[in-house]
Amino acid sequence: MTVILPGNPPYSERLRGMLAPLLPAGTRWRDPAEGLGGLEGERLLFAVALDEGGCGLEYYRMLSDLRRGEESLTGCTAGLVVTGQGELYTKDVARDLVLSANMAGCAFLGRPLVEATGSLRNFRVQAEIRGTDEAAAFALAAEELIDRLHCEPPPPPIRRLTALHASSRATSNTLALWDLVRRNLPADIEVTELGLRNGTVSDCNGCAYTTCLHFGEQGGCFYGGPMVDEVFPAVRECDALVMLCANYNDALSANLTAFVNRLTALFRQNRFYDKRLYGLIVSGYSGGDLLARQLISGLNMNKSFYLPPRFCMMETANEKGSLIRLPGAALRGEAFAKRMAG
Repeated sequence: MTVILPGNPPYSERLRGMLAPLLPAGTRWRDPAEGLGGLEGERLLFAVALDEGGCGLEYYRMLSDLRRGEESLTGCTAGLVVTGQGELYTKDVARDLVLSANMAGCAFLGRPLVEATGSLRNFRVQAEIRGTDEAAAFALAAEELIDRLHCEPPPPPIRRLTALHASSRATSNTLALWDLVRRNLPADIEVTELGLRNGTVSDCNGCAYTTCLHFGEQGGCFYGGPMVDEVFPAVRECDALVMLCANYNDALSANLTAFVNRLTALFRQNRFYDKRLYGLIVSGYSGGDLLARQLISGLNMNKSFYLPPRFCMMETANEKGSLIRLPGAALRGEAFAKRMAG
C-alpha cells in the first residue's frame, strides 16, 4: 500500500501522525510533488488535509497532473481520507479527486471516503453508536477503510447488468449512446434495461430510520411501486449498474435522483461493494463532469457501489440523432463496452 499525502503544513503532518499507527507494515509514503509514476497496480490511500479556506496548493497541483493525464494510475485501487478545518469542502474535494484519479485509471472501493470536518460533528452519530468520542470514531472509520483497502478483492466478472434511464427512446441521444455500448457487450452478459419516466417513481419521503429499516429487511419500501417490484430486484441481482444520464440542467434528472434516494431502503440491508457502477452521460452543451460527480457521491461514496477505472463515458450532443454522427462515437462506445466486459 502507498499513502499519497500532498504537503500542506501543519495540517498534513497532523493527518500523517493520525494515520501512521493504522497502516499495515511495509506501507510507503509518496509526496505527489515528486510525481506519481510507477504506481501501476498498487493499493493507494489518498490523504488530503485542507486548510481554513478548504484548499491545499500541493493537492491542486496533483489534481492538475491527474487531469492532464500526465500520471497513469492504471490498475490501482484506492480509498481516501480528507480532513478540513471548517465544516465545508471536504466532500467536494473528495469528489473532484475521485473523478480525476478514476479517469487516470484508478478504481475506488465502495464507500471509499472517510472525511472529517473541523468540528468532527459529522462523526457524532458514529461516536454514539460506538460508545466513544468523535475523534476515536474518526480513527476507527479510517482504520476500517485501510483494512478494506488492504484486503478487499475486486468484484466478480459481470454476468448480469442493469441499466436505468429516464429518457424517451424516440428522441434520446443518451439511449443512442447506450445502444453503441450495448451492441458490443458479450452475448453472455444478461442485460436488464429499465425506464423510470412519467411519475413511475416517487421520491424518498424521509421515513423514520426504524420504518425504513423495517421495510428494507423485507426487501421493500413503505411506498412500494415499481421501485420495489422491478428496480430493487434488478439491482439486487446485477453485477453492474449502468446509469444512463441526460444532462439538461447540470444535474441528474428527477427520476434518477429519486432512484438514488429510494435506494436507501435496500441499502439498509445490502452493501453493494461487489457491484460495479458505470455512467453514460450526454450533455447538450457542457457539464457532464458535474453529473459524474453526482454519481460518485450518491452511489459510490454513499451507497457503496464499486467504481471501476474510467467508469464514465461523457459525450456532448444536442440535436436529435446527433450523437451517432459524432466522429469516433461508435469506436468509443465499443471501447467502453470492452472495458466493462473485462
